[in-house]
Amino acid sequence: MADDVKQLKAEIERLKAENQELKQQLDYTHGQFVRLMSHNLDLAERLEDDMEMRRRVDVAIEMMNGNVERMQNADLRDDAQLMAIIELKVEKEELHLDPDFDAEALAKLVGVSVSRLNTLFRHQTLHRTPEAFLDNLRLLTAMRLLRDKPNYNIASIAEDAGFSIRTMQRRMVEVIGMSPAEYRALYTRDQRK
Repeated sequence: MADDVKQLKAEIERLKAENQELKQQLDYTHGQFVRLMSHNLDLAERLEDDMEMRRRVDVAIEMMNGNVERMQNADLRDDAQLMAIIELKVEKEELHLDPDFDAEALAKLVGVSVSRLNTLFRHQTLHRTPEAFLDNLRLLTAMRLLRDKPNYNIASIAEDAGFSIRTMQRRMVEVIGMSPAEYRALYTRDQRK
């Protein structure tokens, strides 16, 4: 009986050790997942930048060919050109950093109706809505600021990115599965290695 108790205790200790090792592996895997997710977001941002650059070149060629008036017309038929104009204006002027800049303001900026803008986004982007487009730009800005400005407090970063702090926290958890503080801690920990 005493041997059975000793064996059970030994088995419990072995299982505890194995459980601890599995927890460490899970933490490591989670960290790897977050790093990959962050890397994937960076790559997606670069790919998007490349696609935007190509659209911008097309728009520049169109403008150089004297079609400026056509491109400013609210009845633009070429969605890709209109999308390029939107991206150029929003990013160049960093309009997405203003939390009050919304779909209505964007539609007004490019001279189209909100319904035309919604249709354009549904057909031309992965974001599906102008709000999601602006939200994605804000999220990418927040993530960049968290990485680039480790001494900034999170509330300031949220404000600089055009978010309320609660919205930024909610969106980061939805997209990458961690809070801004966790993302920053993981990123700064990786930088120290």
